[in-house]
Amino acid sequence: MDLGLKNKVALVVASSQGLGKAVAKELVKEGAHVMLTSRSEDKLAEVKEELEAMHAGKVAYFPCDITKVEDIQKLVARTHTVFGKIDILLNNAGGPPSGKFDSFSDEVWQQAFELNLLSYIRIIREVLPDLRKEGGRIVNIASISVKTPLPNLVLSNTFRNGIVGLSKTLADELAPDNILVNVVAPGKIETDRLKYLNKANAKARELTVAEVDKAAIAGIPLGRYGTPEEFAKAVVFLLSEANTYITGSTLYVDGGAVKAI
Repeated sequence: MDLGLKNKVALVVASSQGLGKAVAKELVKEGAHVMLTSRSEDKLAEVKEELEAMHAGKVAYFPCDITKVEDIQKLVARTHTVFGKIDILLNNAGGPPSGKFDSFSDEVWQQAFELNLLSYIRIIREVLPDLRKEGGRIVNIASISVKTPLPNLVLSNTFRNGIVGLSKTLADELAPDNILVNVVAPGKIETDRLKYLNKANAKARELTVAEVDKAAIAGIPLGRYGTPEEFAKAVVFLLSEANTYITGSTLYVDGGAVKAI
């Protein structure tokens, strides 16, 4: 299937590792030009070199703290300078700290809000003028916690649901501009974030990491963790021109872990 991504310009947020990097890689494979961004310039340079070795779409990067409005504005301006436009936005952010309700001060709640919800709002606001010119695609990465709250993750459980509400509203408001907006909610995907959470859960429950892994996998009908590549393929379809009628949806990439209807 031709996804129609050749020469499209994608801004991929939090793309120096994990799920963001995997999505960037799949986009480049399909011939899209990608602007990478994260806080770590060293990691971005490494990813740029790796993706350029595929000899497909063009790759650039710009370091950015997505909790700062000025950084976001500079990121979008740099993307315009390098590629001249933005057709696609992949919103993504590192997960907030794990812990229960009583663990967190107002300061931590505010930080999680700014990173995991307000950053999405601000980035969309800056990119919308581009997307309105010829239509476009937005995918906002959330978590299966939007369907079933996860233990020890009160911050994520709270703010990820805001992403769904935002996305559903924007799908309606932006449909006349031919901008499709969707959420992709990963389950347990093999990333550094998953390793961190499993270690935290093991400590909280006085178990070994191996025991936490075993219990987690037992709850996944497919019997294993997902890979970043599997996740990325689903995201890239929604970001592509092959997707012409899916908007306002939340796609769970979780191996069947969510049991709710």
